[in-house]
Amino acid sequence: MPKSIVLRKDLYFEANIQLRPYNKEVFEWIMKQIDKRKGVFVSKLVEYKTGIDIYISDQRFARRLGKKLKDTFKGELKITRTLFSQDKMTSKLIYRGTVLFRLKE
Repeated sequence: MPKSIVLRKDLYFEANIQLRPYNKEVFEWIMKQIDKRKGVFVSKLVEYKTGIDIYISDQRFARRLGKKLKDTFKGELKITRTLFSQDKMTSKLIYRGTVLFRLKE
């Protein structure tokens, strides 16, 4: 994992990109795409022995990034969402998304 990644201090995130198994080339491609996008930031990186989780601030961008991942690298894509909360003012349901990308070996 590159050491030059600057993470935001706050832990706000709307989506989680799960990369299984960890692949340096795919990880760097994801980070480049996030850097290009204005207003999207990485709030947390969690490493597991099976792969890595990247928590980012924009759910819609994460879903589009997952589709680009599938087109660029051969693998399996699974997009899900989980109910997180409900807005107190508008009573809208708030979801957090998960984008799982399994790289074919």
